[in-house]
Amino acid sequence: MLLESALLAVVLAALLFAFTNGLHDSAHTIVTAIVSRALTPGVAIALATLMTLLGAFLGEGVARTIGQDFISPIHGADGLAVLFAALSSAAAWNLFSWYQGMPSSASHALIGGMVGAALASQGEVRWDGVLISFLVPMLVAPLLGWLLGYLIMLGILWLFRNTSPGVVNRGFRLAQSVSAAMLSLGNGLQDAQKTMGIVVLALITVGSQNTYEVPTWVTLCSAVAISLGTATGGWRIMRTLGWRMSRIDPPQGFAVEAAVSAIMGFTSLVWHAPISSTHTTTSAIAGAGTARRVTGVRWGIFATIVLFWLVTVPVTAVIAAGVYGLLHTVV
Repeated sequence: MLLESALLAVVLAALLFAFTNGLHDSAHTIVTAIVSRALTPGVAIALATLMTLLGAFLGEGVARTIGQDFISPIHGADGLAVLFAALSSAAAWNLFSWYQGMPSSASHALIGGMVGAALASQGEVRWDGVLISFLVPMLVAPLLGWLLGYLIMLGILWLFRNTSPGVVNRGFRLAQSVSAAMLSLGNGLQDAQKTMGIVVLALITVGSQNTYEVPTWVTLCSAVAISLGTATGGWRIMRTLGWRMSRIDPPQGFAVEAAVSAIMGFTSLVWHAPISSTHTTTSAIAGAGTARRVTGVRWGIFATIVLFWLVTVPVTAVIAAGVYGLLHTVV
């Protein structure tokens, strides 16, 4: 009975994490469409919520990576304590960074929490998986985001150099209806799977299943939780990305959405790597802004965002280790 209660606590913590993930990530999925006035806030939020929900059902490769590549399952109550500590740490960081209006990574917070809690429990951290499936994508995805955002925006500027700005803006506002939907679809495909992977790892921990396949109920619950978070809008972070860091017009918004959608689709369906959609979008905004002019990005704000990126993993690892220690002492 105690083990079942602990499993339920982990599942609920995972769904809370998914909600804070959606709360956090809704900003970057809709900010370009809202700031460029391609979509009204209500339509953008509704579209993002629906497409995030749909995206959650399109694959489970990232979920398998989360479940298998970073820590080894620790059977019994101790393993559940590790997962609960990791989820609590990640959810707390999501809420803190959201309150500060900083677009940090829910994915990095989760993995940092998993590593910190596993080390505190003397569990096994799979360092080769951390290197290949986390550190490499962590570096590659933002760089690709910046590069693709820059190149797509540069191509738009060249192709439409002789077209009046009014015509260009009207055309790309229409195009953003599609690109914004694809961005939200990719976000659901990437981020909902991280919650699925943790719940599957919890089920393996208690012996409810011995494979990393994702049960339908886990997919459904994760999809609903992240979609509810997305429906909140994430306005604090949106102000940072859409007004404080860079001014976004329709061509730039399309460039960002197209770049990030392509990267998330590839990493989810082909690479099966858990990347930070927040980092990738932020970098794409900076890249697209730079294509127009270097001063199109407020680099001081960007530097502050990067600082949040750098401290996410160590801070969440320490918090998770502390939560595990507390649980280990009390239980």
